[in-house]
Amino acid sequence: MYNPLFNYIISNQFIAGLVIIAIGLLVWEVRGILVAVFISYVIMSALYPAAKFLMDRKVPKILAIVIPYLIVLSLVVLLILPLLPFFVAQIQSLFENLPVFVRQSSEALGISIQASQISSYLTSSLEGFTRNAFTVTTKIFGGIFSVLTIIIVSFYLLVYHDRLDRFFVAFFPRSLDPAVARIIADIEIKLGAWLRGQIFLSFTVGFLTWVALKILGLEFALPLALLAGILEIVPTIGPIISAIPAVIVAFAISPSMAAITALAYTGIQLAENNFLVPKIMQKAVGLNPVIVIVAILMGAKLMGVLGALLAVPFVSVIVIIYKAIRHLEE
Repeated sequence: MYNPLFNYIISNQFIAGLVIIAIGLLVWEVRGILVAVFISYVIMSALYPAAKFLMDRKVPKILAIVIPYLIVLSLVVLLILPLLPFFVAQIQSLFENLPVFVRQSSEALGISIQASQISSYLTSSLEGFTRNAFTVTTKIFGGIFSVLTIIIVSFYLLVYHDRLDRFFVAFFPRSLDPAVARIIADIEIKLGAWLRGQIFLSFTVGFLTWVALKILGLEFALPLALLAGILEIVPTIGPIISAIPAVIVAFAISPSMAAITALAYTGIQLAENNFLVPKIMQKAVGLNPVIVIVAILMGAKLMGVLGALLAVPFVSVIVIIYKAIRHLEE
């Protein structure tokens, strides 16, 4: 697939610049699609070792690819469905008691807020939610459709894994085939390790948070722990955000309980950062913490929460490519 036209473009700086600008504009216009494909690629990278393990043991290819998906789906169903009714009840109770929590917390801080004001605000918010119910429902179904699409695309990326690798390698001169193949393999290893490590960290942090909140006797331990597990995906910033609602709920009991809750969250993060992260995520990603923070802020600025979530794996890909180019130049 490497041809004289491609060679001419990369050798002419002006034309190469125009091509890069055009590609940049095109990428920005279809960024939503590219993000979905990137997420699919990350999922594929995480599941590929399991599928390859089965294929190496003579399991038929399609079955070897389907089995990891079935295992993940079964785990999700077994873990989430039994907890769903209790979780929904806890969320409902949290919203019903929110005015009381805010009033008690504000009194502890010496701030005057009337419960009627909070109730009025929540009522108006719910009325606005009801008026926009169609839009919200559409977004929910759109989100479900997007998730299904991502799963299906990741499945096909697994099915045609070797063929796609050869397709990308063919874009470059034959002399670079080993280097390009190595870059692709390194990217898949890093992305797969990042996702698997992140899932493990999220589960561990969520479980430890639940245990800590139950020991403290704090209400709504399950949804608060789930929030901590989900926000663990966002490095550095996520754990801080997840601690805020727990501290607010604890403030409704007493300032000392809020302080103890904050210490519990801090202890969990210290244990994670000193024991789990160095063994799991540092090997998977190996990025400087400053680069991670800057990447998250830039991702959040460009694409909101989704951008913050995908910033680290995206920067990891860029670093791998940069190091490979530096190595080739040497």
